[in-house]
Amino acid sequence: MKRLICASVIGMSSLLATSVAFAQQDVTLRMSWWGGKSRHEVMLNALQAFEARNPGIKVNAEYMGWDGYLERMTTQISGGIAPDVMQINWPWFPIFSRTGDGFYDINTLSDTFDLSQYPAKELKSTTINGKLNAIPISLNVPGFYYNTETWKKAGLAFPKNWDDLFAAGKVFKERLGDEYYPLIFGDQDTFLMVNCYMSQKYNTPMFTPDGNHFAWNQEQWREAFRFIQRLVSDHVIPGPKYLASFGKFDFIDTKYWQDGKWAGTYTWNVVIQYYAPKLTPPAKLVLGDYVMYPGATNASAYFKVSLTYAISKDTKHPKEAAKLMNFLLNDPQAIAAIKLENGIPLSKIAVKTLTDDGTLTEENPSVAGFNAAQKLKSESTATSWMEDQKMQSFFQEARQNMDYGRMTPDQAADDFVAKAERLMKRSAARS
Repeated sequence: MKRLICASVIGMSSLLATSVAFAQQDVTLRMSWWGGKSRHEVMLNALQAFEARNPGIKVNAEYMGWDGYLERMTTQISGGIAPDVMQINWPWFPIFSRTGDGFYDINTLSDTFDLSQYPAKELKSTTINGKLNAIPISLNVPGFYYNTETWKKAGLAFPKNWDDLFAAGKVFKERLGDEYYPLIFGDQDTFLMVNCYMSQKYNTPMFTPDGNHFAWNQEQWREAFRFIQRLVSDHVIPGPKYLASFGKFDFIDTKYWQDGKWAGTYTWNVVIQYYAPKLTPPAKLVLGDYVMYPGATNASAYFKVSLTYAISKDTKHPKEAAKLMNFLLNDPQAIAAIKLENGIPLSKIAVKTLTDDGTLTEENPSVAGFNAAQKLKSESTATSWMEDQKMQSFFQEARQNMDYGRMTPDQAADDFVAKAERLMKRSAARS
């Protein structure tokens, strides 16, 4: 009897040990991203599908809008409590991983994440000192998009060159009224547009090839700011002073955008899918010609990595994190669920999947913008400085100083360049 009890105890102990071992195999990952409601919905569905496919892995989602996301990531990464997998904006890598040690090297996880699905040149864009800091999800490029009904009401064809664009501003004001503008966009898009215009005219991008210095001389910068001010004075776009009267707002949520009074935009192709549905039918948002300077040989369509997924350097589960990323980016089930919420994918299998199911079609303005830009001859330096928050704050201040009459365009240009060059110089000294 004693032997039977002993055997029973041993058996129960063995079973308990086995149960503990299985329990220890369960893994909980954290994943963070920013976006709107539609992105949150498709991502949550994709994570649910991943968990169903991988019952030993649970994923806790941490998501929010764009505002405040960088600040939250800064706090979490610096505190060593970053999510296992996180969506990171490409321009932030100099902040979080200047020497390449800020994130897990995904090269070491190539047995779990299928790197062969990605072009080598795009992986190079997220490689720092030989370490693959993140997987680039998609590329982004600005384009010109227009409200079909308002431009028809104005009696104008979409602009083909810059003179057409400036002329349109005057026609909108005369025929439709003061509240109507051909285009609307923010400071960062203005920064991109001036890079486009000046690069076309002088065949010189704003930044040097290494991305760390300005390439324009003083007179070119002054001309750039005169161009910016002319966009406002010729009624092409609403100026900072006018827009400030609305308070803090997202222009696509206003009646001015929805009713077509602000009749187009120049911005990233990846976000157009959010702008277009806001229009009041029968209006549609369609891609126009890329506005060109006469005789220009460089369209200066600014391509850059849109979104990336990175793995925390502090993760305790790198293999599982890589498995999650591979599912989201390279598995047909997740690809079909997420579609174009994160932009037009770089993954070969994602492109095939979305082409086969009819998602990647020219009827989508985001797809049309990307495809059209690829056909242009463009030379433009992609650099994190183009979207650096401090750089953008200097640019915003300079625009406001012009629009409120505190500075002439030449003075605003000199002030901006002086501050921006000091910023880049201090950054170089820390490297």
